[in-house]
Amino acid sequence: MVSRPHVAVLGAGSWGTALAALIARHDVPTVLWGRDAQAVEAIDRDHVNARYLPGIALPDTLRATADLGRALDGAGLVLVVVPSHAFAETLRAIAPLRPATAGVAWATKGFEPGSGRFLHEVAADVLGDDVPLAVVTGPSFAKEVALGLPTALTVHAHDEAFAEQVADVLHGPAFRAYTGTDMSGAELGGAMKNVLAVATGVADGMGLGLNARAGLVTRGLNEMLRLNMAMGGRPETLMGLAGLGDLVLTATGDLSRNRRLGLALGRGQPLEEAVREIGQVVESVQTADEVMRLADRHGVDLPIAANVRDVLHGDITPAEGVARLMARERKSEYPAKLFG
Repeated sequence: MVSRPHVAVLGAGSWGTALAALIARHDVPTVLWGRDAQAVEAIDRDHVNARYLPGIALPDTLRATADLGRALDGAGLVLVVVPSHAFAETLRAIAPLRPATAGVAWATKGFEPGSGRFLHEVAADVLGDDVPLAVVTGPSFAKEVALGLPTALTVHAHDEAFAEQVADVLHGPAFRAYTGTDMSGAELGGAMKNVLAVATGVADGMGLGLNARAGLVTRGLNEMLRLNMAMGGRPETLMGLAGLGDLVLTATGDLSRNRRLGLALGRGQPLEEAVREIGQVVESVQTADEVMRLADRHGVDLPIAANVRDVLHGDITPAEGVARLMARERKSEYPAKLFG
């Protein structure tokens, strides 16, 4: 077994807290960092995240702090778990404080807003090419991980040894951590599934039935595969936990913020009101634009993602989006040579 380093988890929302609790339960020294000093102090004192994971006990060994330097002091591994819009800012903050031997992983999903860059590109740009980098992704609701329910994720890194190191601190009796080396494909799946989950939520909110939901999930996976292929990615990445697994969970599970947004829109609720009621960051609102910019760059037609973007922009109603999808011409299910 590879050595288990002290871990600094940055981001005290539901997912960051759940991962920090998971790692601490594996007898790994773990510190959770968050911006809200009052909330973090309460987590450290009461061993519960009352806002994001109310009623779920956290390990007594888990420490929490609002002091970034203290969180990073002596860390052998840094795990960033902040929304995509705060990702670059967080990396810039840790760059001068990170111990020289500490690799950086993240469980953030999405693209850099505005540029559309993959997060591993942002990380390499901010931290330098010599820092080991990894993405943690796959089908996972924070609440279920915090409760210790069985979960499987995957860790992708260009450096296989670093992927193994990250997976080792996550892997345990109720948590399976697999590894891979396709960072672009893994990040594409983790980001794009949020957009597709809005589509299935809209369909369910409109009462279109289970057939429609299954069709959207399957054709959504097709869109993920075709865009990944155009980028030179490996299809098996998206047929696994980083793609199909995460898509099924997010598109069908009501703990998904993106699915809940779609449900609200399908029932006629305005976007701003729906996001306000959800009360947390809904990544698809920004990610839909980045996915379509990426598709345009590579010349890939993504009808479901395009309709989600247009609904989120208020350019069309959910009913108009469904009508546009159903009016498309008949075609082959898969393009030739999709799988090699």
